[in-house]
Amino acid sequence: MSLTLVAILLAVGLFAGMLVCFEIGRRVGVARIAYDTDGLIDTEANAIGTAYLRIDLLPEEAQAPLRDLFRRYAGIRATAYQNAEKPDDVTAALAKGTALQHEIWKQAMAALRLPGASPQATMLLTPALNEMIDITATRQTATRNHPPSIVFVLLAVLALVGALLVGYGTSANKDRSWFHHVTFAFVISLSIYVIVDLEYPRLGLIRVDSADQALLDVVDSMR
Repeated sequence: MSLTLVAILLAVGLFAGMLVCFEIGRRVGVARIAYDTDGLIDTEANAIGTAYLRIDLLPEEAQAPLRDLFRRYAGIRATAYQNAEKPDDVTAALAKGTALQHEIWKQAMAALRLPGASPQATMLLTPALNEMIDITATRQTATRNHPPSIVFVLLAVLALVGALLVGYGTSANKDRSWFHHVTFAFVISLSIYVIVDLEYPRLGLIRVDSADQALLDVVDSMR
């Protein structure tokens, strides 16, 4: 094999490897931002907990019904995404959560208009409710935000072209090295699998269901 061909194959292999690493790094970062306990789930748990505590600012007669609504709402949000294998169940849970949001907002606004409501309640509770509601839309968007199918097709094509070049580059050797062939195929296949699996962290082997514990802790604190 000529030095020129070796250099070309090395450059092509390095280029392909860098692209794969770039994509893996990006997917890891996106998954962490979207699903980590330090990200959106933790933010939502804090928002629900803060809004729940600020119910204390409302007149006493309005507190109990709102607390009950919050308990139901937090329970639904804590488990809404855990049945990702059943999209209909997720959709139904999200719809129930949205309906409870509307009811919480309606009752909270009515409570703020009661004669015994303090001005501080409006200033503190309303922004907390807004944040609690807004984060649900952010999480839902992040969950549905995936790259187009062509990206995964290109990754597969990249892997196949890389294998083709490796096979061509080793054709001059009389002895076939199955170890190197299998190792190359395994590493590339594993890299692509990780990329795809990270795109759907509620499915597959790389899961983030444990991140829901932040919301479950909020539910426990409301009892």
